Amino acid sequence: MRPGVSLTPAALCEMDRWFCVCVLLLGLQLGSSRAYDGVPWCAPVKVKHGQARCQTPHRERYENVLGTRCKIQCKRGYELQGSSEILCMATKLWSGKFTCREIRCPKLPMPSNGGYKCTDGSYYNSRCQFFCSPGYTLRGDRSATCQYSKTWSGGRSTCLDVDPPTIKCPSVKEKTAEPGKLTAKVTWDTPEGKDTADGILTDVDLKGKPPGTHFPEGNHKQSYTVYDRAGNKASCRFNVRVIVRRCTPLSVPENGWMKCDAAGDNYGATCQFRCLGGHELRGSAARVCQFNMEWSGIETSCAPLNINVGVRSAAALLDQFYEKRRLLIISAPTAANHYYRFQMTNLQHAQCGLDLRHVTVIEIVGTYPSQIGRIRHRLIPPGLALQLRLLLQLSQNSFNLLLLDKQGVDKHRYTYPITSAEIFSLIDVFPLRTEEAILQKEAGHSC
Repeated sequence: MRPGVSLTPAALCEMDRWFCVCVLLLGLQLGSSRAYDGVPWCAPVKVKHGQARCQTPHRERYENVLGTRCKIQCKRGYELQGSSEILCMATKLWSGKFTCREIRCPKLPMPSNGGYKCTDGSYYNSRCQFFCSPGYTLRGDRSATCQYSKTWSGGRSTCLDVDPPTIKCPSVKEKTAEPGKLTAKVTWDTPEGKDTADGILTDVDLKGKPPGTHFPEGNHKQSYTVYDRAGNKASCRFNVRVIVRRCTPLSVPENGWMKCDAAGDNYGATCQFRCLGGHELRGSAARVCQFNMEWSGIETSCAPLNINVGVRSAAALLDQFYEKRRLLIISAPTAANHYYRFQMTNLQHAQCGLDLRHVTVIEIVGTYPSQIGRIRHRLIPPGLALQLRLLLQLSQNSFNLLLLDKQGVDKHRYTYPITSAEIFSLIDVFPLRTEEAILQKEAGHSC
């Protein structure tokens, strides 16, 4: 070429084709790719069982232009193998290979004497149901599911031989004790066990007393247990009943106390009765269980004291309670007195506690000449109510509360209402009350 002469690229290309090719490739590598902007370059990305999220260099319309980057994602239940990100290169090829393969768990172990059925083999989300052969029972997981982590959600299952042997116990044994005795000798044959695999089983365990034992009166529970070679157990139960000639058990009379000798209701036993304070004994004070299993005498009961409100003096009225009942006397000028109303409301739910402590409540309400008294549902005449106030020095113009012990001694006085709990606390420290509480506990009396 002559100095000073310039040639165009087209002329140079005509002169030397290899020069033209080199310039073109160099232009591509140096970024002179504007001629290919927006033109599909690599093959479109297709992800079976997944998707590709692609980003082009300049937000081109096609997602397979030169320089496009794509991130590969598999759908749930599939895992990515190969490149997670690929690039469209100048060679019109993507920079990596990939595939989405279905997640698969390892093979489940087959339980002995059983098996399983699966909805989709060992693939993701396949559910396998375990079962056992006849005579066996499933222990552990009833099913297992192939999880995303390639592990089974269960599978710790076994089939156990739980077919037990059989054993039949003797029928109920019943025997009556001889007169004067409280025991009886009872015998029976020891049973044997049977098993479909092991045949006759003679090694049996007894829970209870052995045959030939003298059993006391009552119902005695016995049981036999047998095991087969697999350790399966079978049991049976039977009762040994010994009858003693007895009368029908007597009941402790309400508000009373009973003490019996011997066994309490067997032939020859004697029961004595007492009534607690404030009650009178009616019927026989003692009864004996006879040979014909009937009690001598007549039924015993403890009846409340029959208070006569028709007496002529307050002293005669109080004498009826002497050494029998304690008295809680409440006096108020009117039934509308708020102290009186509070006190009676508080005592409404305390009747059991009052009866337990042998307390009788006497109310005196009103002022002369219209005052009236009451012992529970029995009315005290106005004249007798006035005598009570005078004898006990109770004001008719204000609220008064008086507590008398069984000897008629004035123990406590109040000009204001007190709770039932406070009343019980006062009475429970009386010396006589301690003895009463012991008798009531023995008799089973409580609120």
